[in-house]
Amino acid sequence: MGKVIGMERKITKFGNSLGITMTEAIKQLGLGLGDTVQVEVDHTSGQIIIQKSNKITLPSGLSDDFFETLSQVMDSYDETLKGLKDR
Repeated sequence: MGKVIGMERKITKFGNSLGITMTEAIKQLGLGLGDTVQVEVDHTSGQIIIQKSNKITLPSGLSDDFFETLSQVMDSYDETLKGLKDR
Protein backbone atom coordinates (compact mmCIF):
# COMPACT_ATOMS: atom_id res chain seq x y z
CA MET A 1 0.00 0.00 0.00
CA GLY A 2 1.22 3.52 -0.79
CA LYS A 3 2.26 6.19 1.63
CA VAL A 4 -0.64 8.00 3.30
CA ILE A 5 -0.19 11.75 3.49
CA GLY A 6 -2.42 13.78 5.80
CA MET A 7 -3.52 17.34 5.08
CA GLU A 8 -5.65 19.76 7.02
CA ARG A 9 -7.77 22.21 5.06
CA LYS A 10 -10.46 24.79 5.88
CA ILE A 11 -13.85 24.78 4.19
CA THR A 12 -14.02 27.74 1.80
CA LYS A 13 -16.85 29.40 -0.11
CA PHE A 14 -16.64 29.16 -3.91
CA GLY A 15 -19.53 31.19 -5.32
CA ASN A 16 -22.64 29.55 -3.83
CA SER A 17 -20.78 26.32 -3.00
CA LEU A 18 -18.57 25.14 -0.16
CA GLY A 19 -15.32 23.32 -0.90
CA ILE A 20 -11.66 22.78 -0.15
CA THR A 21 -8.50 23.19 -2.15
CA MET A 22 -6.23 20.18 -2.44
CA THR A 23 -3.98 20.84 -5.40
CA GLU A 24 -1.04 18.84 -4.03
CA ALA A 25 -3.18 15.75 -3.35
CA ILE A 26 -4.65 15.96 -6.85
CA LYS A 27 -1.18 16.19 -8.38
CA GLN A 28 0.01 13.17 -6.35
CA LEU A 29 -2.79 11.07 -7.87
CA GLY A 30 -1.83 12.18 -11.35
CA LEU A 31 -5.10 14.04 -11.84
CA GLY A 32 -5.51 17.23 -13.79
CA LEU A 33 -8.09 19.72 -14.99
CA GLY A 34 -11.02 17.94 -16.63
CA ASP A 35 -10.30 14.47 -15.17
CA THR A 36 -13.23 12.58 -13.66
CA VAL A 37 -13.26 11.30 -10.07
CA GLN A 38 -15.59 9.07 -8.08
CA VAL A 39 -16.75 10.56 -4.76
CA GLU A 40 -18.12 8.34 -1.97
CA VAL A 41 -19.49 9.51 1.37
CA ASP A 42 -19.26 7.09 4.32
CA HIS A 43 -21.68 8.43 6.91
CA THR A 44 -20.64 5.78 9.44
CA SER A 45 -16.97 6.81 9.54
CA GLY A 46 -17.47 10.44 8.49
CA GLN A 47 -15.10 9.97 5.54
CA ILE A 48 -15.26 11.34 2.03
CA ILE A 49 -13.37 9.11 -0.40
CA ILE A 50 -12.19 10.54 -3.72
CA GLN A 51 -10.85 8.09 -6.30
CA LYS A 52 -9.62 8.49 -9.83
CA SER A 53 -12.29 7.17 -12.23
CA ASN A 54 -11.37 4.39 -14.58
CA LYS A 55 -12.36 5.24 -18.12
CA ILE A 56 -13.75 2.40 -20.17
CA THR A 57 -13.33 2.44 -23.93
CA LEU A 58 -16.17 0.70 -25.70
CA PRO A 59 -15.64 -1.24 -28.90
CA SER A 60 -16.52 0.62 -32.07
CA GLY A 61 -19.70 -0.34 -33.87
CA LEU A 62 -22.12 -0.16 -30.93
CA SER A 63 -25.37 1.47 -31.95
CA ASP A 64 -26.84 4.39 -30.00
CA ASP A 65 -29.60 2.22 -28.53
CA PHE A 66 -27.28 -0.59 -27.36
CA PHE A 67 -27.31 0.39 -23.66
CA GLU A 68 -31.07 0.97 -23.67
CA THR A 69 -31.63 -2.51 -25.11
CA LEU A 70 -29.10 -4.03 -22.69
CA SER A 71 -30.84 -2.36 -19.75
CA GLN A 72 -34.24 -3.71 -20.87
CA VAL A 73 -32.87 -7.24 -21.22
CA MET A 74 -31.20 -7.07 -17.80
CA ASP A 75 -34.44 -5.82 -16.21
CA SER A 76 -36.46 -8.58 -17.91
CA TYR A 77 -34.09 -11.36 -16.85
CA ASP A 78 -32.89 -9.94 -13.53
CA GLU A 79 -33.77 -13.00 -11.41
CA THR A 80 -32.36 -15.42 -13.99
CA LEU A 81 -29.08 -13.50 -14.18
CA LYS A 82 -28.80 -13.38 -10.38
CA GLY A 83 -29.33 -17.16 -10.27
CA LEU A 84 -26.60 -17.75 -12.85
CA LYS A 85 -23.95 -15.83 -10.93
CA ASP A 86 -23.91 -18.43 -8.15
CA ARG A 87 -23.48 -21.45 -10.42
